Amino acid sequence: VILRRNAREQLGGNVFHSKWLTMLLVCGLSTLAATLSGSLPIILFVIMGGILYGTARVTVKTVRGESWRFEEVFCGFSTCFVKTILLYLLQAVLIFLWTLLFVIPGLVKSYSYALAYYLQQEPGGAEAEPSELLAESSRLMNGYKWQLFCLDFSFIGWYILGALCFGIGTFFVVPYHQQARANFYLARVAEGV
Repeated sequence: VILRRNAREQLGGNVFHSKWLTMLLVCGLSTLAATLSGSLPIILFVIMGGILYGTARVTVKTVRGESWRFEEVFCGFSTCFVKTILLYLLQAVLIFLWTLLFVIPGLVKSYSYALAYYLQQEPGGAEAEPSELLAESSRLMNGYKWQLFCLDFSFIGWYILGALCFGIGTFFVVPYHQQARANFYLARVAEGV
C-alpha cells in the first residue's frame, strides 16, 4: 500500500498530471517494442534490453526526486547497448529453461531476476556482467519474491478496469505499476541486505 501511494504521489497524483503522462510515454515505448517484435522477434532481443534499462533509470530517478530528460529513456542504447542485449537474452533463456521444468519455477525465477535492470542502471552496473546482475537480483529477492508478486497482483483490478475501457485504460496503469516496482527496488536496496 505504501509503495503504491508513493508511486501515485511521484507521478503527480492523477492520470492527467504531466509527470504521469510523461511516464506514460516512457512505458509506452516498451509496449510498442513488444508489439513490433511480434512480426520480427529479433527486434525484441535487440531493443527491449535498452528500453528496459532506460525505463528503470527514469523510474528510479523519479523515486529519488531527481530530474531527468526524456532522452535518458534511450541511454541503454549508448551506455551499455551490448550488455543490455545480453542481459535480456540471458534472462529470457534462463526463465524459459526454468519454465520447461514447470510453470511455477519459471515464474519464481522471473521474480528472482526482476531487479536486474534496476541494478544495471546504477553506477557501475553498466560495466557488470549480465550473470552478475542476475545473481545480485536473485540475492536481493531472496525472501522477497512473494512481496513483489503481491504488489504486482494488487494492480490486477486496475488492469481489468482499464481493459473494460476498450483497453486504453491499461496504458495509464502501466506507469503507476512501473513506478511502484521502482519503489520496491529502492526499498530493497535501502535495507542494505
